[in-house]
Formats: sequence, structure tokens, C-alpha cells
Amino acid sequence: MESYCAAFAFSYVHEPKRLFLRACNFLLQMNVITPFDPWKGKFCTCPPKYSFSPYTGCSHKCLYCYATSYIRASESVPKKDLVSRLLKDLNKVDRALPISMANSSDPYPPIEAKLELTRRCLEILLPRGFKVMIITKSNVVARDVDLTSRGNCAVSLTITTLDEGLASRMEPGAPKPRERIRALEALSREGVPCIVRVDPIVPGLNDDERSLRRLVEEVVRAGAKHVSSSTYKVRPDNLARMIKAFPERARYWHELYYEEGLRVGPSRYLREELRLGLMKMVKEVVDEYGVTFSTCREGFTHLTTSSTCDGTHLIPSRVRVSGLKV
Repeated sequence: MESYCAAFAFSYVHEPKRLFLRACNFLLQMNVITPFDPWKGKFCTCPPKYSFSPYTGCSHKCLYCYATSYIRASESVPKKDLVSRLLKDLNKVDRALPISMANSSDPYPPIEAKLELTRRCLEILLPRGFKVMIITKSNVVARDVDLTSRGNCAVSLTITTLDEGLASRMEPGAPKPRERIRALEALSREGVPCIVRVDPIVPGLNDDERSLRRLVEEVVRAGAKHVSSSTYKVRPDNLARMIKAFPERARYWHELYYEEGLRVGPSRYLREELRLGLMKMVKEVVDEYGVTFSTCREGFTHLTTSSTCDGTHLIPSRVRVSGLKV
């Protein structure tokens, strides 16, 4: 079965990514590790990879979160029998592809500090040579630097603003931006390649050029090697939360997204020229600080200056193991 997936991965440049995803899912029937496929979005430029979440739901409770439209758990809940299910899936994984951990539910919610479920998963994945991309808003990720610094691993930290008051309203359950910056410094100091996601940029909240410049300067100084950004994508449930927290922006967002914007899949987007203007602004700042840049699900591939949009090209090859035994 792995040979089939390898063939699909090899032919990725010639065949639609959807073919690869459907084939892997059909042939392998994996349980907790699944092919990454964000609603078959036409703007997604991510390379083939897997998605893996130790938890369901997310206690960070970010108001702009899109995942709440299909994941109803509001608190992070550990998946049942996760370790045994993970080990079973790893027999079917194509090692050429990275495992993204995690795309919908943060792998470092507050309860991870006590449960260490994500750490246990890393103890399984990294010594066995699997490629791992950690995506998180939590400073707890720095706790596991003893593992990530020795494995085939990169870390992507989301930092939307340095304004702690604004961050506490948009991301009420997440660690403070400064705590994330310190985690970025700790990881980078130990040689873990780090990406920062300035995502989402919300019109009227964190789209100020001076603030974005200060944020990019801080994260590059802290060790970020790549910056990815995107604009806020509206869904009915996340917009309702945003309006409740920022009622003064209700009319402004309705005009931008419903009167002037467009529908792309299940989301409402800003009109193209507004999105392009915001992404160009961030790119110009990032370019000044000498790191690579990409957009996420925007359709502006010409702005990308890296070989992958998600930063998986930064995952190092430190461990080479052919089987599941360490």
C-alpha cells in the first residue's frame, strides 16, 4: 500500500492533489492520521502531507477559528486510545510526507502541560524518523525542545499581534504573545527551525502596518526563518463571536465580507484587491528582514518566496529509521 501512495506523491506535479488524497485515504484507511485536505480548497497550495491531532476541540477558543464550524467540542479533549491508534497508523504512513500536528485542534492546549499526550506522541514519532510539523499558539511547545531539537521537526507558532489586550480578546484561552515569542526564542536557540504565522489579519483590528512591522521585527529577531500570513475568512459562527467581542466593527465587516466580498467554498473572503494589498504589505515588511514569505489560502502564489507555503521545507533530516522500532 505504501508503494501506491509513494507513486501518487511522485506524480503530484502531474496529477491533481485531490487524486493523491483520495487514493491514500481509500487505500490506507488510517484512523488518527489522515491526508491533509482543507475542504479541497481551490486556493490551498500546501504540498501533500498528513494531519494528526492528539486532541479534539480547542481550549484556546480563538474567536476567528474556522474549525468550530465542524468541530463542536469547545474544550480540548484527548482522543481515546490515541497511542495504540497512532502506532497502528504509522505502519501505513508514507515517510516521504510530513505529519502536520495539528491543523484544527492545537496540540498544546492548557491540559497538555499535565497530560503530556502530545509529548508522548512526539516520543513515538521523532525517534522513528517521521517528519513532523508542529502548529500551535502555545508556549508549552518549548517544553519539548529536548525532542524537537533532535528530530525531523519544525515548529510553526501563530502570533497575530503583540498587543496583549487585543490578543486576549481575539484569543481568550491562548498564551500571551510575549510568552509565544519567548518560546520561539527557546526553540530557535536549540536549533529547531521555526515558522511564524501572522494569521489571520483582521480588517480594523490587526492590519496596521506599523504594528505588523513591529511584530515581524520581533519574530525574526527571536529566530523565525519563515513568515506565513492570510486574511480573516468569515464563517457564520466565527463572525458571530467576533461581532460579540467587537460590536463596533459589525457594520464594517458586513460591508467588507457580504456586500463587497465573495464566497469561496464554505467561507466569505475579502475582495481580491483588499486581500492582495494586505498580503503585499506583510510581504514587503518580511522581505526587509531577510526571511521567506508565503500566503495561506489566498490565491497569490506569486508572493511566495519559499519552496513550500507551509514551511515544511524547513524540516531537517536528522533521524533516518526504516521501521517502527527505535
